[in-house]
Amino acid sequence: MTPSGGARFEWPLLRQLRGRNLDASSDSALSAETRSLAPRTKRADKVVKSICPYCAVGCGQNVYVEDDVITNIEGDPDSPISRGRLCPKGAATFELVTGAQRQNKVLYRRPHGTRWETIPLDRAMDMVAERVKTVRDETWEDKTPDGRVLNRTMGIAHLGGATLDNEENYLIKKLFTALGAIQIENQARI
Repeated sequence: MTPSGGARFEWPLLRQLRGRNLDASSDSALSAETRSLAPRTKRADKVVKSICPYCAVGCGQNVYVEDDVITNIEGDPDSPISRGRLCPKGAATFELVTGAQRQNKVLYRRPHGTRWETIPLDRAMDMVAERVKTVRDETWEDKTPDGRVLNRTMGIAHLGGATLDNEENYLIKKLFTALGAIQIENQARI
């Protein structure tokens, strides 16, 4: 039997039987195709050190990049925290970044609307800023009825998620405190 390339093809099982290699521990179990395989990390132009975004453990990751495109993400064996290991969520980070189902457009559904529409990111950011400012202005409390200083709003709250790292949480806390919010929490503590 020969494949389309014209080279002689032989089933690995036949080579194993002929060479009396029944446990497939030698070369007899390999085909030309399997001999030519290489890890996709071998083609990477660079390896960028990163931290898994999913929880507060901070497992190290190696992000492999080829032509400015992420080709693989694996555990970083140099990390003193995870020593190259990742949980199932951390191991799936590649799909988080590159998955075909990942939404990369801003979708907006108008009040009482039945369909989503695509809007520019700048417009969406302006809409969020306007709504935050409006709610803050409408719910701002300077003082209690007996004159005690409050300087707060109860109309804005924040609940952080497990994909936020320490630096992001620090900045979010600063932002919401500056806005006067006092209801600031994180899913990791709940």
